[in-house]
Amino acid sequence: MIVNFAERAHNHNWELDPVIRSLLDTDFYKLLMLQFIWKHYRTTHVSFSLFNRSASVRLAESFQTSELIAQMEHARSRRFRKSELVWLAGNTFYGRRGIFEPAFLEWLERDFRLSDYQLSVQDGQLTLTFDGLWTETTMWELYALSIVGELKTRAALKELSEFNLDILYARAKTKLWSKISRLRGVPDLHVADFGTRRRHSFLWQEYVVKAMAANLGPNFIGTSNAFLAHKHDVEAIGTNAHEIPMAMAALAADDTALKAAQYKMLELWQATYEGALRIMLPDTFGTSQFLQNAPDWAADWTGQRADSKNPYVAGDEYIAWLKARGRNPHDKLFIASDALDVDEILGLHAYFAGEMRNGATLQDFQSADDFQDRGKWTPARRIRFSAGWGTLLTNDFRGCDPAGGIGFDPISLICKAHTVEGRPAVKLSDNYAKALGPQEEVDRYRKVFGTAGVANVPLVV
Repeated sequence: MIVNFAERAHNHNWELDPVIRSLLDTDFYKLLMLQFIWKHYRTTHVSFSLFNRSASVRLAESFQTSELIAQMEHARSRRFRKSELVWLAGNTFYGRRGIFEPAFLEWLERDFRLSDYQLSVQDGQLTLTFDGLWTETTMWELYALSIVGELKTRAALKELSEFNLDILYARAKTKLWSKISRLRGVPDLHVADFGTRRRHSFLWQEYVVKAMAANLGPNFIGTSNAFLAHKHDVEAIGTNAHEIPMAMAALAADDTALKAAQYKMLELWQATYEGALRIMLPDTFGTSQFLQNAPDWAADWTGQRADSKNPYVAGDEYIAWLKARGRNPHDKLFIASDALDVDEILGLHAYFAGEMRNGATLQDFQSADDFQDRGKWTPARRIRFSAGWGTLLTNDFRGCDPAGGIGFDPISLICKAHTVEGRPAVKLSDNYAKALGPQEEVDRYRKVFGTAGVANVPLVV
């Protein structure tokens, strides 16, 4: 079905078009983590908080809080559909059927509920928190980000005439096609949609996923959005995120246990999941220290995702670590996922999946033709590379507004664990600008974990 975005935005009754259409409208890794939490931490209390890192955008002035409440209450009223649970039970994910246990799926159908929330406004910003059992609060992360982001989009759409809406979406489609066309036919390239959390809208993300699937063929390996994977029969992509090591670290009794928590998380995860689901995300407290002190068996995991470190540096560091541990990186997987756009995707693929020749540089690789020019590049894989393409895939409307405004530009909005059993949760990251938590706790964590390999990089999204 072709969506007339301009007509839909201009005339549609938004009350009949909720942001969250299904509880499956979340990143696949949230479902895997929910099962992990249900198995190991179902009585643990965790609070989450929404935080706008783009402080110049006064979100609370973009739309009425009554609209936000209506959408939040709608999400709370949703239940998993029988067909969705059948899909989770019977579908093959990462080559395995039965990843989700029958008892967990029964719990999802019978007992799963979203927690209550607290909403207020301070200095033009939303203060939105979720407090309760970890199983009740964790799923709010994606739902809250999707709701707030789309309400911001809808408020900006209301300011445009139908003609200007036509121009807006025509420009966005042209921009999307220019990106997709550069990726078509690139040998062995693997790209997935990771754009749920900061998407322009649900309908636009769906349009993007369908466009990628129709035009990239095997280069498009799937989407992180479980609902779209289910609806359009594409692969669901995702494993785990920073939330679990943050929570386990917050529960640590002392500094020794604190430093060990990141590896205890790996032990519990590999006891829960096998094979391709064993992807490390080592940057919660700094990648360099993680790799330096990691147990030898961690090198047997399938791969690593880099989120906050320069991916060229992170990939080389991972390859060197594998070699030092006596493992062959050739068949390991390295995933980049932070603020990627088409230039970075092509450059990283050229760097990790081949050998540049005759003085060629990363800037020389702009399309499939450049990769098929054996004078410039030949396949010589150092490590399997995959790109998790997020915000700048599903929300790149920069420069598309015919009125010249910036109301459609993406912002850096996050929803993270705030406290665990009343203790502050901390994330250090490989980027000083991404650290989260009370300053005194951030300082304590840095004393425990150190700052090796950490940089100060401006945030994009």
